[in-house]
Amino acid sequence: MAIARRKLLQSRQVGSLLLFLCLSVGGAAAIRYSVAEEMESGSFVANVAKDLGLEVGKLAARGARLVSEGNILHFRLHRKTGDLFVKEKLDRESLCGKADPCVLEFEIVLVEPLQSFRVQVRVFDINDNAPVFLNKEPLLKIPESTPLGSRFPLQSAQDLDVGLNGLQNYTLSTSEYFHLHTRFRSHGPKYAELVLDKPLDREEQPEVNLTITAVDGGSPPKSGTAHIRVQVLDVNDHVPQFSRLVYRAQVPENSANGSLVATVTATDLDEGSNKEITYSLAQNPEVILQTFQIDSETGEVRLRGSLDFEAIETYDIDIQATDGGGLSAHSKVLVEVVDVNDNPPEVTVSSVSSPLPEDSPLQTVVALFSIRDRDIRVGGKITCFLKEDLPFAVKRTFRNSYSLVTDRGMDQEEVSGYNITLVAMDTGTPTLSSETVIEVLISDINDNPPVFQEDSYILTVPENNSPAVFIGKVHAEDLDLGENAQITYSLLPPKSGDLSVFAYISINSDNGKLYALRTMDFEAIQDFQFVVKATDGGFLSLSSQVTVRVVVLDDNDNCPMILYPLQNGTLPCNDLVPRSAEAGYLVTKVVAVDGDSGQNSWLSYHLFKATDPGLFSVQQKNGEIRTLRQISERDPTMQKLIVLVQDHGQPALSTTASLNILLVDGFSEPYLQFRDPFKHPTRVNPSTKYLVISLAVLSFLFLLSVTVIFITHICQKIKYREKFTIQEHFYDDCNFSNNLVQGEASGSISQPCPYEVSSATGTGNSEFWFLKHLMPNFPFPHGTGEVKTEAGSSLPPDSDRNRSWGSEGHAQVSDDYM
Repeated sequence: MAIARRKLLQSRQVGSLLLFLCLSVGGAAAIRYSVAEEMESGSFVANVAKDLGLEVGKLAARGARLVSEGNILHFRLHRKTGDLFVKEKLDRESLCGKADPCVLEFEIVLVEPLQSFRVQVRVFDINDNAPVFLNKEPLLKIPESTPLGSRFPLQSAQDLDVGLNGLQNYTLSTSEYFHLHTRFRSHGPKYAELVLDKPLDREEQPEVNLTITAVDGGSPPKSGTAHIRVQVLDVNDHVPQFSRLVYRAQVPENSANGSLVATVTATDLDEGSNKEITYSLAQNPEVILQTFQIDSETGEVRLRGSLDFEAIETYDIDIQATDGGGLSAHSKVLVEVVDVNDNPPEVTVSSVSSPLPEDSPLQTVVALFSIRDRDIRVGGKITCFLKEDLPFAVKRTFRNSYSLVTDRGMDQEEVSGYNITLVAMDTGTPTLSSETVIEVLISDINDNPPVFQEDSYILTVPENNSPAVFIGKVHAEDLDLGENAQITYSLLPPKSGDLSVFAYISINSDNGKLYALRTMDFEAIQDFQFVVKATDGGFLSLSSQVTVRVVVLDDNDNCPMILYPLQNGTLPCNDLVPRSAEAGYLVTKVVAVDGDSGQNSWLSYHLFKATDPGLFSVQQKNGEIRTLRQISERDPTMQKLIVLVQDHGQPALSTTASLNILLVDGFSEPYLQFRDPFKHPTRVNPSTKYLVISLAVLSFLFLLSVTVIFITHICQKIKYREKFTIQEHFYDDCNFSNNLVQGEASGSISQPCPYEVSSATGTGNSEFWFLKHLMPNFPFPHGTGEVKTEAGSSLPPDSDRNRSWGSEGHAQVSDDYM
């Protein structure tokens, strides 16, 4: 029956070497596989994709990976096929020790969406370890008077295998004195006892040699041996007696080394040295010898190493009391380890989704993690929460697995990343907790348009600038990151459709620097404006606009221009001044303008050169030329003046005006045109020549008519006065108009122009009223003559206005002569 049972168990073990799959139904269940230890690296375990119901290639597409506690992986996953293989040779004894079953747990984590599956692989034991005796040659001292049936415990053999592959039985070599009896421990391997079958006689045989063999249940079985020396002692009538057969003690697992566990006592009725008892830890496994120690004299059992309830809950300690005669007795101390809350919860993060887009919807899974508390009994319920108020929340998925999800909106411009502190806390006494930090970066999306530093820009550029000169810069900032913050600048065409601004301005699309493409002329354009657009580099680009106004600064690049007297190189303009003129007499006025503006157009007039510098002066502000003193007979008739006209620019620009002044005794003298003696004869323009000929012919006809009329009047003795026409001021090629009058802002005032006077027919009489004050003895008729101004107003015959050089406009020839 026993053989059949063993064969059945062996057949099951052989079957366990084959891989099998147990897929549980439900979201919290785990996928379970089985594998035998000592399988070679690369051995096939199972097809995970098939068991998960996924298509081939889905594991690779979703980035499947294996995650385990402590980041120690014993298996590897082929993503393309979904096959699970052994990564390295598995040794069940090193992985799980004496624990049975031996289960390796890990998770398969998938992304997009984030998902995990728990996998459990059970490692079955094979018979790869033989039983071993720690003491190969134990020594037993047995008195010869020991009664039959006495039992002597032997050390246990150690077999790292478990189950049927572990230690199963002991055998003893043939002996007439002893036989072997196998016993079980409540905790630990089987042990054997020697049972005395025949009385010992030291005188007959002082020493008995035995061989004990430990056999496991493997197929084929393995064994280990030890040689026992039994030394027969002389008679010692009494053996030590323990006060208890079994001692019990409870020790907290956090007790310090040296803590007292229990005290055992034994007594011996013998006298002398046979009464002296020595205590020892005899025939105990190595783990007990490493954890406990006993005082050989007092029997106090104390801790030698640390206790761990999660590893071993109870200890069965064999205590031996030996008297001085070599007799010994045995007792047991059962130590129960009391669990205390000394292990904080452990957090294992299996997957983190980082970086996380800032526009992620609520309840987006950020991370997956699990929590384990080794203090199962006293740790109580585990709670998990976030240490700080962050836009995340902890959500429990199943059993001890959790997920970290988004709970509120996020803004990458405010917070670029989070260090999320997970706090796992138990409810034991004392309460223990652990903290785990998960770093999550927030990725940027294009949700902020560029913003200019100013609402509008005003730039200045001096005229006459060099082409492609830098005139200023616009700058915009974008709170986004990366490509979303890369700004491109451009010029927008005006709404009117006028694209002329592009001929003046260019912009660097990368940095917003503005350049003038052409030379500016203030006199042509004083300012202009345009719109700059800033566009970011996001997928759905955002933009903003700003108005830029460019003001052209005036440069002193225009010399003053003389309007009067004309400086055209033709016949000079002559001004007549009567020799009777008093000091301060207004001779004429130099009129000039400047194309610049502001200070550059302010003009001043200076007498640069004169025939007689002491005779005339020039008003600095308005260019009026006046006499400084009374004209004398010694003053030359021809006076040459050169007037310097200068602006107030930096540097100042200037020009000169030349004019001739004739000193006459009366306006009845013929008008003399003098050429400038200081200039070379100039070439006469053909148009000017024709004009002079026409004027000469008209003058001749006019004089002929006057002569005929004069002779007719004399002959007829009629009281008619001759009609003369005297040209008071005549300037060749001086074409005056009201457009020559400039305002004070341009640096000049209106220029008085000479009158052209002719006789006017009234009731039959005509007079030269304007000559009356110069020639008082001339017989003027008593007719009604008038002088008409350019404005059309009439002047009375004796009006002083007829004698003024500063009157507005110039007189026109009466219609009677037209």
